[in-house]
Amino acid sequence: MRLPRRDFVGATAVVTGAASGMGEAMAHELATEGADVLVLVDWHAERLGLVATAIRDRAPDVKVDTHVVDLGNRADLDALVADLGRAHDHIDLLVNNAGVALFGRFAQMTIADFEWVTDINLRAPIVLTHGLLPNLLRADGAHVINTSSLFGLIAPPGQSAYCASKFGLRGFSESLGAELEDDGVGVTTVHPGGIRTRIATSARAAASVAAGDVESSLAFADKTLRMPPERAARIILDAARRRKSRVVVGLDAKAVEKLPRLVPSQMRRLLRIGSKRSLRG
Repeated sequence: MRLPRRDFVGATAVVTGAASGMGEAMAHELATEGADVLVLVDWHAERLGLVATAIRDRAPDVKVDTHVVDLGNRADLDALVADLGRAHDHIDLLVNNAGVALFGRFAQMTIADFEWVTDINLRAPIVLTHGLLPNLLRADGAHVINTSSLFGLIAPPGQSAYCASKFGLRGFSESLGAELEDDGVGVTTVHPGGIRTRIATSARAAASVAAGDVESSLAFADKTLRMPPERAARIILDAARRRKSRVVVGLDAKAVEKLPRLVPSQMRRLLRIGSKRSLRG
Protein backbone atom coordinates (compact mmCIF):
# COMPACT_ATOMS: atom_id res chain seq x y z
CA MET A 1 0.00 0.00 0.00
CA ARG A 2 1.34 3.42 -0.96
CA LEU A 3 0.07 6.30 1.15
CA PRO A 4 -1.03 9.38 -0.79
CA ARG A 5 1.16 12.45 -0.82
CA ARG A 6 0.10 15.17 1.62
CA ASP A 7 1.08 18.64 2.73
CA PHE A 8 0.96 20.31 6.13
CA VAL A 9 -1.22 23.31 5.29
CA GLY A 10 -3.69 23.71 8.16
CA ALA A 11 -1.94 20.97 10.15
CA THR A 12 -1.52 20.57 13.87
CA ALA A 13 2.12 19.59 14.37
CA VAL A 14 4.09 18.60 17.47
CA VAL A 15 7.88 19.07 17.28
CA THR A 16 10.30 18.01 20.02
CA GLY A 17 13.79 19.45 20.26
CA ALA A 18 12.33 22.63 18.77
CA ALA A 19 14.61 25.17 20.45
CA SER A 20 17.50 24.74 18.02
CA GLY A 21 18.90 22.79 15.10
CA MET A 22 16.65 20.69 12.88
CA GLY A 23 13.68 20.98 15.24
CA GLU A 24 13.77 24.76 15.10
CA ALA A 25 14.24 24.68 11.33
CA MET A 26 11.33 22.27 10.83
CA ALA A 27 9.08 24.46 12.98
CA HIS A 28 9.89 27.49 10.81
CA GLU A 29 9.37 25.45 7.63
CA LEU A 30 5.98 24.21 8.82
CA ALA A 31 4.91 27.74 9.72
CA THR A 32 5.93 28.98 6.27
CA GLU A 33 4.00 26.14 4.65
CA GLY A 34 0.84 27.16 6.49
CA ALA A 35 0.48 24.88 9.49
CA ASP A 36 -2.38 25.96 11.72
CA VAL A 37 -1.02 24.93 15.14
CA LEU A 38 2.59 24.34 16.17
CA VAL A 39 3.28 22.64 19.49
CA LEU A 40 6.97 23.16 20.29
CA VAL A 41 8.69 21.09 22.98
CA ASP A 42 12.17 21.52 24.45
CA TRP A 43 13.94 21.65 27.81
CA HIS A 44 15.61 25.04 27.18
CA ALA A 45 12.99 27.65 28.06
CA GLU A 46 14.84 30.74 26.83
CA ARG A 47 15.77 29.39 23.40
CA LEU A 48 12.32 27.87 22.95
CA GLY A 49 10.71 31.21 23.73
CA LEU A 50 12.89 32.95 21.15
CA VAL A 51 11.91 30.40 18.49
CA ALA A 52 8.21 30.81 19.29
CA THR A 53 8.48 34.61 19.13
CA ALA A 54 10.29 34.49 15.81
CA ILE A 55 7.61 32.25 14.30
CA ARG A 56 4.77 34.41 15.63
CA ASP A 57 6.44 37.48 14.12
CA ARG A 58 6.87 35.82 10.73
CA ALA A 59 3.56 33.94 10.64
CA PRO A 60 1.03 35.65 12.92
CA ASP A 61 -1.78 33.37 11.77
CA VAL A 62 -0.04 30.29 13.18
CA LYS A 63 -0.97 29.36 16.76
CA VAL A 64 2.26 28.51 18.61
CA ASP A 65 2.19 26.65 21.93
CA THR A 66 5.36 25.90 23.87
CA HIS A 67 6.05 23.22 26.47
CA VAL A 68 9.26 23.27 28.50
CA VAL A 69 9.84 19.63 29.36
CA ASP A 70 12.73 17.35 30.27
CA LEU A 71 11.89 14.36 28.10
CA GLY A 72 14.21 12.23 30.21
CA ASN A 73 11.91 12.66 33.22
CA ARG A 74 9.14 10.08 32.95
CA ALA A 75 6.67 12.00 35.11
CA ASP A 76 7.14 15.16 33.03
CA LEU A 77 6.86 13.13 29.81
CA ASP A 78 3.61 11.50 30.93
CA ALA A 79 2.22 14.91 31.92
CA LEU A 80 3.11 16.27 28.46
CA VAL A 81 1.32 13.39 26.75
CA ALA A 82 -1.78 13.96 28.86
CA ASP A 83 -1.76 17.72 28.21
CA LEU A 84 -1.37 17.32 24.44
CA GLY A 85 -3.95 14.55 24.27
CA ARG A 86 -6.52 16.78 25.95
CA ALA A 87 -5.64 19.98 24.11
CA HIS A 88 -5.74 18.65 20.55
CA ASP A 89 -8.52 16.50 19.16
CA HIS A 90 -6.29 15.42 16.30
CA ILE A 91 -2.59 15.68 15.51
CA ASP A 92 -1.49 15.64 11.87
CA LEU A 93 2.26 15.48 12.39
CA LEU A 94 4.42 14.26 15.27
CA VAL A 95 8.13 15.02 14.93
CA ASN A 96 10.21 13.09 17.47
CA ASN A 97 13.39 15.06 16.92
CA ALA A 98 14.87 15.70 20.38
CA GLY A 99 18.12 13.88 21.01
CA VAL A 100 21.23 13.85 23.18
CA ALA A 101 24.72 12.36 22.90
CA LEU A 102 27.34 11.04 25.28
CA PHE A 103 31.11 10.93 24.90
CA GLY A 104 32.76 7.78 26.21
CA ARG A 105 33.19 4.06 25.83
CA PHE A 106 30.83 1.63 27.52
CA ALA A 107 33.34 0.79 30.25
CA GLN A 108 33.75 4.49 31.07
CA MET A 109 30.07 5.24 31.62
CA THR A 110 27.59 4.47 34.36
CA ILE A 111 24.25 2.83 33.73
CA ALA A 112 22.71 6.21 34.63
CA ASP A 113 24.71 7.76 31.76
CA PHE A 114 23.47 5.08 29.38
CA GLU A 115 19.86 5.44 30.50
CA TRP A 116 19.97 9.24 30.13
CA VAL A 117 20.67 8.76 26.42
CA THR A 118 18.17 5.98 25.82
CA ASP A 119 15.43 7.65 27.87
CA ILE A 120 15.51 10.79 25.72
CA ASN A 121 16.42 9.30 22.35
CA LEU A 122 14.28 6.16 22.45
CA ARG A 123 11.85 5.99 25.36
CA ALA A 124 10.49 9.51 24.83
CA PRO A 125 9.53 8.96 21.16
CA ILE A 126 7.92 5.64 22.06
CA VAL A 127 5.90 7.13 24.93
CA LEU A 128 4.87 10.20 22.92
CA THR A 129 3.83 8.13 19.91
CA HIS A 130 1.88 5.65 22.02
CA GLY A 131 0.14 8.32 24.07
CA LEU A 132 -0.76 10.48 21.07
CA LEU A 133 -1.71 7.61 18.77
CA PRO A 134 -5.47 8.16 19.26
CA ASN A 135 -5.00 11.80 18.20
CA LEU A 136 -2.95 10.75 15.17
CA LEU A 137 -5.56 8.19 14.14
CA ARG A 138 -8.29 10.86 14.28
CA ALA A 139 -6.40 12.99 11.74
CA ASP A 140 -6.82 12.55 8.00
CA GLY A 141 -3.56 10.94 6.94
CA ALA A 142 -1.35 11.70 9.92
CA HIS A 143 2.41 11.30 9.83
CA VAL A 144 5.23 10.58 12.30
CA ILE A 145 8.84 11.64 11.79
CA ASN A 146 11.40 9.87 13.99
CA THR A 147 14.93 11.25 13.90
CA SER A 148 17.37 8.38 14.12
CA SER A 149 20.94 8.97 12.91
CA LEU A 150 23.67 7.73 10.63
CA PHE A 151 24.62 5.91 13.84
CA GLY A 152 21.31 4.07 13.54
CA LEU A 153 22.85 2.42 10.45
CA ILE A 154 26.49 1.98 11.50
CA ALA A 155 27.93 1.54 14.99
CA PRO A 156 31.34 3.10 15.66
CA PRO A 157 33.20 2.55 18.95
CA GLY A 158 32.63 5.15 21.65
CA GLN A 159 28.94 5.46 20.74
CA SER A 160 27.35 2.43 22.40
CA ALA A 161 24.58 4.32 24.20
CA TYR A 162 23.82 6.58 21.25
CA CYS A 163 23.83 3.69 18.77
CA ALA A 164 21.62 1.58 21.03
CA SER A 165 19.07 4.39 21.14
CA LYS A 166 19.20 5.18 17.42
CA PHE A 167 19.19 1.56 16.20
CA GLY A 168 16.28 1.01 18.58
CA LEU A 169 14.39 3.99 17.19
CA ARG A 170 15.00 2.73 13.67
CA GLY A 171 13.58 -0.69 14.51
CA PHE A 172 10.60 0.78 16.34
CA SER A 173 9.86 3.14 13.45
CA GLU A 174 10.07 0.50 10.73
CA SER A 175 7.78 -1.89 12.60
CA LEU A 176 5.36 0.90 13.55
CA GLY A 177 5.18 2.13 9.95
CA ALA A 178 4.20 -1.32 8.73
CA GLU A 179 1.52 -1.56 11.42
CA LEU A 180 -0.04 1.85 10.80
CA GLU A 181 0.00 1.94 7.01
CA ASP A 182 -3.48 0.42 6.71
CA ASP A 183 -4.75 3.18 9.02
CA GLY A 184 -3.37 5.84 6.69
CA VAL A 185 -0.64 6.93 9.12
CA GLY A 186 2.85 7.26 7.67
CA VAL A 187 6.16 6.93 9.51
CA THR A 188 9.46 8.35 8.23
CA THR A 189 12.73 7.31 9.84
CA VAL A 190 15.42 9.98 9.41
CA HIS A 191 19.12 9.17 9.27
CA PRO A 192 21.04 12.47 9.24
CA GLY A 193 24.76 12.69 8.70
CA GLY A 194 26.80 15.73 9.64
CA ILE A 195 24.19 18.39 10.39
CA ARG A 196 25.36 21.55 12.17
CA THR A 197 23.25 21.29 15.32
CA ARG A 198 23.98 21.66 19.05
CA ILE A 199 24.04 17.91 19.74
CA ALA A 200 27.85 17.70 19.98
CA THR A 201 28.36 20.86 22.02
CA SER A 202 25.56 19.91 24.43
CA ALA A 203 26.71 16.28 24.77
CA ARG A 204 27.71 14.92 28.15
CA ALA A 205 30.96 13.09 28.84
CA ALA A 206 31.20 9.94 30.93
CA ALA A 207 32.93 10.65 34.22
CA SER A 208 36.20 8.88 33.37
CA VAL A 209 36.64 10.34 29.89
CA ALA A 210 39.76 12.53 29.65
CA ALA A 211 39.16 16.21 28.97
CA GLY A 212 41.55 16.03 26.02
CA ASP A 213 39.47 13.30 24.36
CA VAL A 214 36.33 15.41 24.71
CA GLU A 215 38.08 18.41 23.18
CA SER A 216 39.35 16.30 20.27
CA SER A 217 35.88 14.88 19.64
CA LEU A 218 34.37 18.37 19.66
CA ALA A 219 37.02 19.58 17.22
CA PHE A 220 36.28 16.64 14.93
CA ALA A 221 32.55 17.36 15.13
CA ASP A 222 33.18 20.99 14.23
CA LYS A 223 34.91 19.82 11.05
CA THR A 224 32.34 17.22 10.06
CA LEU A 225 28.96 18.69 11.08
CA ARG A 226 28.57 20.89 8.02
CA MET A 227 25.05 20.80 6.55
CA PRO A 228 22.85 23.72 7.66
CA PRO A 229 19.86 22.48 9.67
CA GLU A 230 17.51 24.50 7.44
CA ARG A 231 18.52 22.42 4.43
CA ALA A 232 18.13 19.20 6.40
CA ALA A 233 14.66 20.30 7.54
CA ARG A 234 13.52 20.84 3.96
CA ILE A 235 14.75 17.39 2.95
CA ILE A 236 13.07 15.71 5.92
CA LEU A 237 9.71 17.42 5.47
CA ASP A 238 9.76 16.72 1.75
CA ALA A 239 10.25 13.03 2.54
CA ALA A 240 7.30 13.17 4.95
CA ARG A 241 5.12 14.87 2.33
CA ARG A 242 5.97 12.06 -0.07
CA ARG A 243 5.32 9.55 2.73
CA LYS A 244 8.73 7.96 2.40
CA SER A 245 9.53 5.34 5.01
CA ARG A 246 13.19 6.36 5.26
CA VAL A 247 15.40 9.30 4.34
CA VAL A 248 19.18 9.52 4.61
CA VAL A 249 20.25 13.16 4.87
CA GLY A 250 23.61 14.34 3.54
CA LEU A 251 26.13 13.06 1.04
CA ASP A 252 28.35 11.89 3.90
CA ALA A 253 25.57 9.73 5.33
CA LYS A 254 24.61 8.37 1.90
CA ALA A 255 28.22 7.36 1.25
CA VAL A 256 28.85 5.79 4.65
CA GLU A 257 25.55 3.86 4.77
CA LYS A 258 26.69 1.82 1.76
CA LEU A 259 29.79 0.50 3.54
CA PRO A 260 28.09 -2.35 5.48
CA ARG A 261 26.83 -3.74 2.17
CA LEU A 262 30.00 -3.14 0.16
CA VAL A 263 32.64 -4.24 2.68
CA PRO A 264 30.80 -6.02 5.52
CA SER A 265 33.84 -7.90 6.74
CA GLN A 266 35.86 -4.68 7.02
CA MET A 267 33.31 -2.55 8.84
CA ARG A 268 34.67 -2.96 12.35
CA ARG A 269 38.22 -2.08 11.26
CA LEU A 270 37.02 0.97 9.30
CA LEU A 271 34.94 2.20 12.23
CA ARG A 272 37.86 1.78 14.61
CA ILE A 273 40.05 3.85 12.27
CA GLY A 274 37.38 6.54 12.08
CA SER A 275 37.05 6.60 15.86
CA LYS A 276 40.80 7.08 16.31
CA ARG A 277 40.73 9.97 13.83
CA SER A 278 37.97 11.68 15.81
CA LEU A 279 40.02 11.44 19.01
CA ARG A 280 42.94 13.10 17.23
CA GLY A 281 40.62 15.95 16.20
